[in-house]
Amino acid sequence: MEPVKRSAGVRSEQGFVLVAALWLLAALASLALIFSAYLSNSARALSVNDTALQVEALVSAGVELTAYRLHLGAEESRPAQGGFRTRLSGAELRVSFASESARIDLNAAPKDMLAGLLSALGASEDDARQGADRIIAWRSRPAPEAAGREDALYRAAGRSYSPRQAPFPHVNELALVLGLSPALVERALPFVTVFSGAQGIDATIAEPEAIAALPGMTPLLMQQFLGDRVRLAGDGDAVAAALGPARTSATAKSSAYRIRITIRLPDGRQAASEVVIGLRGEDEPYQVLSWQDGVDRRRQG
Repeated sequence: MEPVKRSAGVRSEQGFVLVAALWLLAALASLALIFSAYLSNSARALSVNDTALQVEALVSAGVELTAYRLHLGAEESRPAQGGFRTRLSGAELRVSFASESARIDLNAAPKDMLAGLLSALGASEDDARQGADRIIAWRSRPAPEAAGREDALYRAAGRSYSPRQAPFPHVNELALVLGLSPALVERALPFVTVFSGAQGIDATIAEPEAIAALPGMTPLLMQQFLGDRVRLAGDGDAVAAALGPARTSATAKSSAYRIRITIRLPDGRQAASEVVIGLRGEDEPYQVLSWQDGVDRRRQG
């Protein structure tokens, strides 16, 4: 009976070793799968980072080339808008640029122009003027006798914040201004800026919505001007005459430029960025004021 007991014990030990070996193999297989997935994810992340760095470098190159072109001539002969195409490192760059004076500056435009823009975008006359009042109150320090008045309006409307009462740092802050609906703000954003510094606009390059905001502009006058402005480009006197009573606010200039860059990489992938720069002197040719990646390529010029 003794030999039989030893044989059963051996078989039991062998079975335990076999189970342990199978468990280790399964564990090693799981670890191999995990390591394989880790390598795959790491390679994918490195590829994404490499592409992002490549796109950033190409956008920077597009900005540099634009600033160089704008600094080629004298300031008075600097183009208000333009564009070009080029290839760098196998990628295709399509670049367009326009002076920020094509847009209405939220921090500098007078009440009539702000109200004109809101009206052109669909607000009623009363709502447009009240909206313009709130924009000016948002960007301005109140007079002593009016201190607290705007704060009270925001509290009464249930807002958890007060108006900044200082310049807009970004156009998106327009969404916080009391009395402006989200839909109206969304329509206004393509036509406003905080970088122009001008009270008016450059009507030779502005969109019709911005031109319609000019004090003194009428639908008939705008229609005639839009039909003639390409022919009148470069002739300041002719442009002023064509604008009639709206010319006072329609010939502004700015040293800030909005640059839109569309990139097609060698593998076919595309990216689009929008950068606003302020032109400066020889020691510092330009300063980046805003940089936005992932813009809608359909808006590219």
